[in-house]
Amino acid sequence: MRIALFEPDIAGNVGAILRTAACMNVAVDLIEPMGFTFSDRALARAGMDYARAAQVTRHADFAAFEAALQGRLVLATTKGATRLDAAMFEENDTLLFGSEGTGVPDHVHDRADSRVVVPMMPGMRSLNVGVSVALVLGAALQQTGGWPGSGG
Repeated sequence: MRIALFEPDIAGNVGAILRTAACMNVAVDLIEPMGFTFSDRALARAGMDYARAAQVTRHADFAAFEAALQGRLVLATTKGATRLDAAMFEENDTLLFGSEGTGVPDHVHDRADSRVVVPMMPGMRSLNVGVSVALVLGAALQQTGGWPGSGG
């Protein structure tokens, strides 16, 4: 299981996601360009102590990410075709989350092997990307038996 962030805009969100990934022993792919400098202090404040433990791979663009992709690409999107509670995950899935401001372009949306939407109350537009990562990753780890061991 991997998490991929498409052109993230907000360092604090990336820091929080890196913290989640480190705690869950899940690798993260960062697809550039990003809306901040990766060494930005906001990223450090949001989770750099944990970020050092995260397995992070940076990709120059979506084409470079796609060339390195192994397994299925599962896109979390507000235009998802499958509700999260009905989605089926596989151990080698990469869970892709779009930019906070713009999501993903159509060609990325079309490339996804599976598209998942987190059910919400009518009239609500979207969740924070870090919250979406936690929800989707939790469902995927539950299905695949991928939760890390309990170390105390």
